[in-house]
Amino acid sequence: MDQWDSNTPGVLRLPSGRLVRGRGLRKGLPSGPEPTFGVYLLGKTPPPVTWESQWIRWPDFRLPADPAEARKILTQALARLDHDRVEFACGGGKGRTGTALACLSILDGVPPDEAITFVRTNYDRHAVETPWQKRFVRGF
Repeated sequence: MDQWDSNTPGVLRLPSGRLVRGRGLRKGLPSGPEPTFGVYLLGKTPPPVTWESQWIRWPDFRLPADPAEARKILTQALARLDHDRVEFACGGGKGRTGTALACLSILDGVPPDEAITFVRTNYDRHAVETPWQKRFVRGF
């Protein structure tokens, strides 16, 4: 299967070389190939998609309602990066998506105290918006 192109906006290259896309749902689906697996970080049920997906109940500007379930889904998503086009998305694509991508980067080998900088440098400079999101990443 074709993977994401590392030059595609919103695509983050993890230390292992695997690629994952982050995006804001309010911006609509970008051009290019569709994901084959999505993780949606929303306070309410996500809109329907034609690919396989998981939902992490995660209200805007807050933290996952069930952190253990969030870790489980992030771990599953990381394993799928070798054979799927995986995307993470919330409303704006910065706070919750950035937080999830920072946690994913920790699972991929980035030290927790470097994960926010890693995601801000390689995905979006505004990623991980709130003090409690920052604490969540550092403690992940």
